[in-house]
Amino acid sequence: MATNGPTAAAEPGVVSVPPVAPTIPPLQNGDRLTAEEFWRRCEAMPSVNKAELIEGVVYMPSPVSHDYHGSPHFDLIGWLFLYRMATPGVEGGDNSTLRLDKKSVPQPDGFLMVAPGFGGQATIDSNGYVISGLELAGEISATSASIDLGDKLIGYRRNGIREYVVWRVFDKAIDWFVLRGDQFDRLAPDGNGIYRSEVFPGLWLDPAALVARDVVGMARVAQQGTNSPEHAASVARLQQQAAAPRK
Repeated sequence: MATNGPTAAAEPGVVSVPPVAPTIPPLQNGDRLTAEEFWRRCEAMPSVNKAELIEGVVYMPSPVSHDYHGSPHFDLIGWLFLYRMATPGVEGGDNSTLRLDKKSVPQPDGFLMVAPGFGGQATIDSNGYVISGLELAGEISATSASIDLGDKLIGYRRNGIREYVVWRVFDKAIDWFVLRGDQFDRLAPDGNGIYRSEVFPGLWLDPAALVARDVVGMARVAQQGTNSPEHAASVARLQQQAAAPRK
């Protein structure tokens, strides 16, 4: 008959305690972790769908509002999608986790990358994660300007993200940075106030239209960019790169 006490084989006065399986601490906002430990804790918490490691610090943001994040985020993705749709060999992402280095595991609100088979600088691991620097990252900065324009910018710069776009929603402003050497310089708009990407020819943005939530005006300028001669030349180069024999 089963008993609740120690077994008959136990020595008098000694209680056998079964070994306790090791537990993995939960992720908590503000934890200071290595990328390896961050991943270990993430994998033990599959219910967590938004956690970033920015310069060795864990960020788990609070719920976000429609007006200051959800809706602007949707418009940003729409702008990026227009370019991706018109440019074979270019892929995009929305809140995909990037495995960059020992201090940075961010989830940009949106990004564009040249696919590896088309000569892109990013690579993708066997689990489907981007594991090195991509071409362009975008962030919606409503309440996180200190992160997006501080530690996150540092991590993106160190990992070779070639362009970085931050929409400061409260300020009604767009910051566009271009990596030159080991520094981010601000991209200057053209004479009509339009940003023209240096990395993705034909990726044009009317910042005044975007911050005013004029999606028709934003889309019109974006389509002018993808109809430009420089975009057509870029598409031809991507196709040549895809057809080139692999070394």
